[in-house]
Amino acid sequence: MTTKGPLGNDPEAIHYSPPISAAASSADLDDSYDVYKRNEGVEIDPEEAKRVLRKIDMRIVPVLFVTYLLQYLDKNGINYASVYGLQTGTNLHGQDYSWLGSIFYFGYLIAQYPAGYLMQRLPIAKFLGFSTLGWGIILITTPACTSFAGIAVNRFLLGVLEATVNPGFVLIMSMWYTSAEQPLRLEAYYCTNGIATMFGGLIGYAVGHITTGLARWKYVFLIFGACSIAWGVVSLLILPDLPSTAAFLTERERAVAVDRVAANRQGVKNHHFKKYQAWQTAQDPKTWILFVMAVAAQVPNSALTSFTSLILASFGFPPLGTQYLQIPGGAVQFGSLLLGGYLCTRYPSHSRCPTMLAANSVCVLGAGLLVALPATHAWRWARLVALWLCYFQGLGFSLALTVVSGNVAGWTKKWVTGAVLFAGYCVGNAVGPLTFRDAETPRYRSAYVAMLVGYCVKLVMVVVLYGYMYSVNKKRDRESARGERLAGEEEKEAIELGMHDVTEIDNKGFRYIL
Repeated sequence: MTTKGPLGNDPEAIHYSPPISAAASSADLDDSYDVYKRNEGVEIDPEEAKRVLRKIDMRIVPVLFVTYLLQYLDKNGINYASVYGLQTGTNLHGQDYSWLGSIFYFGYLIAQYPAGYLMQRLPIAKFLGFSTLGWGIILITTPACTSFAGIAVNRFLLGVLEATVNPGFVLIMSMWYTSAEQPLRLEAYYCTNGIATMFGGLIGYAVGHITTGLARWKYVFLIFGACSIAWGVVSLLILPDLPSTAAFLTERERAVAVDRVAANRQGVKNHHFKKYQAWQTAQDPKTWILFVMAVAAQVPNSALTSFTSLILASFGFPPLGTQYLQIPGGAVQFGSLLLGGYLCTRYPSHSRCPTMLAANSVCVLGAGLLVALPATHAWRWARLVALWLCYFQGLGFSLALTVVSGNVAGWTKKWVTGAVLFAGYCVGNAVGPLTFRDAETPRYRSAYVAMLVGYCVKLVMVVVLYGYMYSVNKKRDRESARGERLAGEEEKEAIELGMHDVTEIDNKGFRYIL
């Protein structure tokens, strides 16, 4: 390994190993490298590539869709149960309910790095399937909790197991799809946040009509937990681990699938942990920009998840109204995510950061209205619309995930970057519930101010991220022009470097997608 000097004024002056030695170590080779080399140079008809993409979509996207829907419902089950006696049934007092929202993310945070390491070392699909099965078991036991200590442990363990989903799905995106295809597919499963908000509101509404048997809050967890257990089994059976070994593809189709993803200049997957890539992650400005973005974006998130029912109740709506009035917010989230995913796929070169900026600007408007509008009954509908506007935040955060899937190369670096981003996600989600102070009920002014500050910080960081990646691209374009490199030669070398698990910093043929 060689080492560059300190960072200085050069954003690319980062510790790194030379991309490829004369005799590459087997640890550097991609897990699908043999398939890639056997078919290197073979012409692939565009129609054939489209057919393979359709088969991949039919197998991968539905699994991600349902799993993400369930994990969103499961972690936010306390939101739907909160108006049906959860606090009384588990003997919660004061800030106890707020702490339940934070404790989930403490478990999520602690599990990030072990989960990322295990997903690199183990078959990723099987790991995610067993995680889904595990959190379903945890959830279905929640009705047995009768104290704050019991439900706190339950929420912590739920966070540990659900910590695999977001980073795991980001890695799956990079394994199966080209960079241009990723936004629409990612939004296709991420939009289930909106569907879950609508669907969860309907389930909450239906549970509200149960008048016999167990306490109503318990049914929420029993229903969601049973669904997750059943789906965990299905996921284990049908989600494949690698394009090069996928049983649902023919040998020729596996070669096409690998060749498509190799064009990302990131490889497919490498199961060897590399310390120099972890060190490079710590020195990469993108890592910390993404961390701050995640913290800022997620501080407001509790208002749209764990506290939505209580916020709507504070506006003056009845218990059943707090359930069905969450449906329009879910529709806003669903529609914005699909629209954003379509635009970034239709115009792939310079649309992701501008789309994040637009979505975040709508959130700033919504949070600003929540702060400024009078907290009176006469203004409750205006404040409700302001809350619905904040559901645009899902689009901004989900597109930040495509920065990891599409703009970070080197498998160790990719999952460590994702772990840092989701550490910020956890910090923001742990802080957010604590801004809902019991003493401020029902106005929650501190929470609304925190939402506004978070959205403003996120807005600034998106501009910083765009400026950094744009400047690096321009610098590499100038260097390539000075070296009189042919575009075809540079692309071929960049793809080969990607299949040797070289990071985007070291691979000078790599260009960021903006």
